[in-house]
Amino acid sequence: MDFTLTLLDTLFSIAPSQTTMKLLTISFSTAAILSSPVFSFQHSPQTPIKRNDFLTNTAASALTTSLLTLSTPTSPATARGRASLENAYDRYVPRINEGGKFYKSQLYAALAKGDWKALSAATQEPPKKSKEDRTLQDGGIAKRAAQAGGFSDSRVLSAMDLFAATFSDSSISPKTKAMQAEVVKLREVVAGISKAAKIASGEEKSGGGLFGIGGKAPSQQELLKQCQELYLKGGNAYNQYVFLANDGLPVQLDKLPFL
Repeated sequence: MDFTLTLLDTLFSIAPSQTTMKLLTISFSTAAILSSPVFSFQHSPQTPIKRNDFLTNTAASALTTSLLTLSTPTSPATARGRASLENAYDRYVPRINEGGKFYKSQLYAALAKGDWKALSAATQEPPKKSKEDRTLQDGGIAKRAAQAGGFSDSRVLSAMDLFAATFSDSSISPKTKAMQAEVVKLREVVAGISKAAKIASGEEKSGGGLFGIGGKAPSQQELLKQCQELYLKGGNAYNQYVFLANDGLPVQLDKLPFL
């Protein structure tokens, strides 16, 4: 699956200044999504989006967002000492990277097929700890972790939050705030896809209108379109998080990969 990183080669081949790096953002798009016979993303219900238009518009939108949120240059953020950063990296980054792989492969595949059961499973949270869990040596942690969806809050987003917090000390740094702002967007995406999947599969009632907001219950096509939009929003948020995390990361640590 070909996930294109718009502007990536330009960003890192011309060695822009630190300020420029903070004003640019990596756009998330997929040639596969845009050319998929299953669905296509649109500017409006009447105008199908073209690959070149999408790349241009997404990059411009992302750049505008970065200008608004990161217009004040900051020095590379530091963590609470090198040992602390390295420990956090070893603990959380593998979960973040695995979440990214899942997002661009299995979650994409489920969305392309309109597989509501798979979408629901991908975003589900593990069940609450049971009496049986308490009898296990690890308190049921491993068992419950295995039941969390491949791109769920418990498996991926909590790790992203905790890794972002590593870049703060006695007070919350601008880097941590910016990274956690992207996690907030991803939580909205996960919650939206999960809700749509449950409504489409009949697990929940919509209450009328899209996600219960007035009017008649949404059709599966409307729910699928909503999920497609959420998916792109989530991809952009994930890549922006990675861009922020990699900025100023010590050279001995591998940079996080983009989607």
